[in-house]
Amino acid sequence: MRYARMPIEIESPEQMGYDLIRYNLSESSVADRPLSDFDIQLDDTLLCYGDHLGDPELRNLIAGDTPGLTADHVLATTGAAGALFIIATSLLSKDDHLVVVRPNYATNIETPRAIGCGISYVDLEFDRGYALDLAQVEAAIRPNTRYVSVTSPHNPTGVVIPDDQMQALVALTQKHGVLLLVDETYREMRFGDIPQVAASHGDHVISVSSLSKTYGIPGIRTGWLITQNPVLMELFLAAKEQIGIAGSVVDEKIAVAALRQRETWRVENQARINAGFAIVKEWIETEPLIDWVEPAGSCICFPRISADAGIDPEAFYEVLFESYGTYVGPGHWFEQSDMQFRIGYTWPTQDALRKGLAGISAALRDPAVAARTAIAETAE
Repeated sequence: MRYARMPIEIESPEQMGYDLIRYNLSESSVADRPLSDFDIQLDDTLLCYGDHLGDPELRNLIAGDTPGLTADHVLATTGAAGALFIIATSLLSKDDHLVVVRPNYATNIETPRAIGCGISYVDLEFDRGYALDLAQVEAAIRPNTRYVSVTSPHNPTGVVIPDDQMQALVALTQKHGVLLLVDETYREMRFGDIPQVAASHGDHVISVSSLSKTYGIPGIRTGWLITQNPVLMELFLAAKEQIGIAGSVVDEKIAVAALRQRETWRVENQARINAGFAIVKEWIETEPLIDWVEPAGSCICFPRISADAGIDPEAFYEVLFESYGTYVGPGHWFEQSDMQFRIGYTWPTQDALRKGLAGISAALRDPAVAARTAIAETAE
C-alpha cells in the first residue's frame, strides 16, 4: 500500500492547535465530553488483553439498538476509521473494483486508493440536492466490483438516503452479487425517526459507526462494524487481530458507560443539534451570498458561496481565519470546490457559532478579499 496524508487531517484543528482558533466551525461532531460526564470507576480495571471481538457488553449494547442483531454481528474497532480500514484492506486488492459516492469522508476513498484498486465515483451534485442516483450506481458496477460504499446521513452534506431508496440499494447490490458498505456514523443524528442499522437488511450489507460524532468522545477511539455474514466477520476479525489483536479495555469500558446513557444523551444531543441547525438555517436565509442543500440529519452542512459573489477562495479562507478567527472545513477536504465548505454547528457553543457565521459574512465582504479577487482576475 502507498499511503498519502489526507488534507482533512493535515489541516485538522487539532493539528493546527485549538488555541489558535477563536470560532471553530470545522468540527463534525457534538461537543467533546470530559471523563467527569461518566459514572465510571477505572481504578480496578485489569489492563489485560480484551475479547478480540470487543467487550461483550459493549457489543450487546451496540446490537441492542436494532431488533434481529446480536453481539455476534458486531466487531469493535479503533473508531469508524479503523472499521473502514479493516473492510477496505480485507476486501480489496489491485485487481478489484469499488464504487464509492463522492464527496465523502476521506478514508472511504483514500484507503482504497492506497491499495491501488479500481474506483468508480458516483458524484453527488449540489444542484440535484446531493440525491443518490441508483441508475448511476448500477451503471458503475463491474464484474470485479467488491462493494458499493455510501454514507447516510452523508458527510459532509447532512443529506440522508431515504428509507425506500436504501431498501432499493440493498436489493440492487444483492442482485449484482456485491457487498454494500453503509457508513452510518451519523445515523443517531437523523432528524425524525432513527432508521434501523443498515446491516440488518441483509447479510451482504456492512454497517460502520462509532462513538466519536454522536457521543462526542473521539478520544477513546471506539467504533464498530456490523455484519450478519459469519464469513465476513471471521475475515474482519482476522484483520483486526493482525493489526492490533484487541481493543483497549479502558476505551471499551468507557464506551460501555456511554452507551448505558444512550437514551438520555440522545435527547440532550438532539436539543443541541436542533438549536445549532436553527441558527445556521436563519443565517443562510438572510445571507444572500450563501446557499445550501438543507441537511436532513447529522450536525454538519456543506454550504456554497454564490458564484455571483466574485470570491477568490484562497483569499476568503485566509482572511476568515486571520481577521475573523473563524475556521471551517474547505471543499478540498472532500475533493470539491473551495467555493463550498463544511460547517459543524453542534461542536461550538451557540455564541461561538453565531460569531463564526458573522465572521463568514464579514470575510465575504472584506476589502482584502475583494482586492485579492481583483488581482486574481487580472492575472487570468
